[in-house]
Amino acid sequence: MRIGIVTIPTPQPSGPPLVERVCTLARDVERLGFHGLWVTDAFARGRPTLDPLILLGALAGQTSRIELGTCVVQVPLRHPVEHAHRVQTLNLLSQGRLRFGVGSGSTKHDFDAVQADYDARFRTLTAYLEVMRKVWAAEPVYGPAISVWPGTEGGPPVLLGAWRSERWINLSAKVLQGWIASGIHTSMEDLAIGVAMFRAAGGQRAVLANIFTDFRPEPAGLPFTHTPKISLFCPPAEARDRLKRLEDLGLDDALLVCPSDDPSQLETMAEIAIR
Repeated sequence: MRIGIVTIPTPQPSGPPLVERVCTLARDVERLGFHGLWVTDAFARGRPTLDPLILLGALAGQTSRIELGTCVVQVPLRHPVEHAHRVQTLNLLSQGRLRFGVGSGSTKHDFDAVQADYDARFRTLTAYLEVMRKVWAAEPVYGPAISVWPGTEGGPPVLLGAWRSERWINLSAKVLQGWIASGIHTSMEDLAIGVAMFRAAGGQRAVLANIFTDFRPEPAGLPFTHTPKISLFCPPAEARDRLKRLEDLGLDDALLVCPSDDPSQLETMAEIAIR
């Protein structure tokens, strides 16, 4: 099972500037042997956040080997043609290392902030993904086709972050390039059912994202109010056992959230999960 890192940058009262912190983290993720670095997408949650594509664009220049992924971008919040163009740009600048995790969105505040239709988010997701795939194939959608940069034809691998259901599992397995479950909302029992469904449908890459990790006796506060169903808020030895249970379920990737206020825990994460 491959291990990646998720970063959710937050303002810190002291220390280096944000750009220095995130760039150092990216270099450390690559140096320590993690498989990839992933970022999240939110912007109307009552706290400062960063645009995921711009953030990954900065990190692409600090790394050369690791995957750069989103877990997950809320597709219904952006115009699909313009969005596809920006994704193409990032895929080019990262030299094909982008892994585009997408989802319908689940927080109404984000939709209200950009006047998007929250109730239509599921059908908007599938419609916009189809538009984006046409853009990456240099096909016209609403007007002239967007020219595709050589080497980015077809777009990046797209992985769907979604609840476990036949509809979404089939889309992830048969049309897209993977399925992303969430450690925040998914129990071990439901994850096992979802992975089995995904494999039965022919799916190749099953990912569990947003596994909040903190080895301190008193973990840092979470950016939401509920307790994650799957986490590594525990001593390192117990974390190793929990990761082994996830691997035994058949997951291909586990994405651990590094505490924004204590990135030094990356060293321990690497000792547990990689070495």
